[in-house]
Amino acid sequence: MSLNVEHASVRTLPSEKPLRLLDNAGHAVTGSATGGFGLPDTETLLELYRKMVVARRFDVQVTALTKQGRLATYPSAYGQEACEIGAVAALAAEDWLFPTYRDSIALLTRGIEPADILQSFRGDWHNGYDQHAHRTAAQATPLATQALHAVGLSHAARLRHDPIVALTFLGDGATSEGDAHEAFNFAAVWQTPTVFVVQNNQFAISVPLERQTRAATLADKAVGYGMPGYHVDGNDIAAMYAVTSAAVERARSGGGPTLIEGVTYRIEAHTNSDDPTRYRAARDVEHWKRRDPIERLEKFLVSEGALTEAMRTEITDAAEALAARTRDVMTTEAELDPLELFDHVYGRERAALLEQRAALEAEIAAGAFASHEGAAR
Repeated sequence: MSLNVEHASVRTLPSEKPLRLLDNAGHAVTGSATGGFGLPDTETLLELYRKMVVARRFDVQVTALTKQGRLATYPSAYGQEACEIGAVAALAAEDWLFPTYRDSIALLTRGIEPADILQSFRGDWHNGYDQHAHRTAAQATPLATQALHAVGLSHAARLRHDPIVALTFLGDGATSEGDAHEAFNFAAVWQTPTVFVVQNNQFAISVPLERQTRAATLADKAVGYGMPGYHVDGNDIAAMYAVTSAAVERARSGGGPTLIEGVTYRIEAHTNSDDPTRYRAARDVEHWKRRDPIERLEKFLVSEGALTEAMRTEITDAAEALAARTRDVMTTEAELDPLELFDHVYGRERAALLEQRAALEAEIAAGAFASHEGAAR
């Protein structure tokens, strides 16, 4: 049995320098540096600005809660807002997102409530939101496994003539994983409607990019698989949105997958247990702070007369309201049932699992956990 798969030679070569539509000073870019992409309209840029400001405030608040011991861990995306929000904003409501553990602000942009996003980081649930309702898969901690899931879903959608697109995020380190290779190759061979967005924040936890690959850019990897690759300034949300929008529409119309590399930087530590001073210089962090994605877009919008002081105040107030709501839900103790550990493990419960459940239930009934908690206090 063979499937009729189109084999088109794709020779879209990534640019040597990252594509950009706004420079670091917030000025519109013209000429070859744009890669032929146009600047999104003002209304779209204002909404992207709003989403980034709200997401930044959420991220800062969650980092503070983690330092207070309210969450077990949290991987910050401070500085990577343009990559995540620019890409997610290009999706339609019916499209699917396959995120990594660092993409909480992408989930927030997708409409998922803070309490549901943070349940897994607090240790309440492995996944706290309805994946089908939000068309968003669980945040993946294993590197690159979610890329194969995105390809599998989009391949099934293609076979069913369901015009949806699956977008998945990867880090620069994830591109060194075998799962990433399999996902890229599978997607290209079967021409699945998949968009791969690599957030190149230049450190796979602590390993710099030059020790991960000899490729000039990570987007260059796309050529070998036979799909378009784009090398984009990941701190330019206008460019990220424009390039991802084109890739999404290409995938939806049957044009196959695209790999987008967004060059950005992780300002905060990898997680709260990481010490970034051991592997990167403070001057590099300061250099990237001056390339802040929110400030860049703000300068452009102000220069165009599109962002007024009243609008800025309204956006800030909305961000603060979200931060307050996040504090409220994370400072309220969760009511957990330890027996839920055994739910949703197997479709048909096994004898060994039932025995373990009964043993735990007996311990709870005997007050073993209550006495332990009392001693701890």
